[in-house]
Amino acid sequence: MHTKLASGIQKRQSIQLESPFLSSRLNSRLNRFDRAATRFMARYGLRLLSISMGLVFVWFGALKLQSGVSPAEPLIRDTLDFLPRSLIGPLIMLLAVWEVAIGIGFLSGKAKRIVLILLLMQMGGAMSPLILAPERLWETFPAIWTLEGQYVFKDIILISAGLVIGATNRGGGLSAKRLQSQTSSN
Repeated sequence: MHTKLASGIQKRQSIQLESPFLSSRLNSRLNRFDRAATRFMARYGLRLLSISMGLVFVWFGALKLQSGVSPAEPLIRDTLDFLPRSLIGPLIMLLAVWEVAIGIGFLSGKAKRIVLILLLMQMGGAMSPLILAPERLWETFPAIWTLEGQYVFKDIILISAGLVIGATNRGGGLSAKRLQSQTSSN
């Protein structure tokens, strides 16, 4: 039973791009291009994702370093309105430094575990307006987000990207080997 399942999975994974409207020569070229693109993505995708995450966090964190510059600041202030006003400015500054540190971590590729812990903690705070200031996030619940709501909701992508990068912490990674070995005869 296990070999039948594995065989079915292998067949699905080795499906070739073929169009009945193209010549076999063109189909062959498209498949070579597809394999090369897959190898490129497997080789560089995680590093590019890490660089992208780093740039996003350094940029957004740097905007928070100067009061009134970040478009997220009003939402942060409204979310923290249960705290004394004297604490909100320093907390935004702490958040700014925190985000820049996360960004530098992603850019450097060093201390991944610490960077991921910082990211997940920061994302908990970033998602807190869902509970603490939902009126700022919804035009019409549950279908229409405000611009601020979209800003918060997209953090799901950042969390997912962090999890993908985190999967490499103990040597995991992306590989095109399976595709290469299954299609090397084609």
